[in-house]
Amino acid sequence: MKRAIEHNASASRFEWTEDGHLCVLEYVLSGSTMDITHTSVPPEAGGRGIAADLANAALDTARENGWRVVPSCSYVAVHIRRHKQYQDLLA
Repeated sequence: MKRAIEHNASASRFEWTEDGHLCVLEYVLSGSTMDITHTSVPPEAGGRGIAADLANAALDTARENGWRVVPSCSYVAVHIRRHKQYQDLLA
């Protein structure tokens, strides 16, 4: 399933609502460095690949904007290790 993840730039996060449950990936942008700080998917929406879709949306946005990435969120750090196409984004 291809989700249309929303980039809520004013709140510094990526969002998706699944069955009424808000799922988010939060970041802090400092200059041209995106520090991804937290990914949250409620248990009721878990196991559906939502966190991966949020991470991909954030990383693709970083690439489009020429940002470097600091994966402070442990989930995103593992996601980048598993998906070699994003490793060049690491700050």
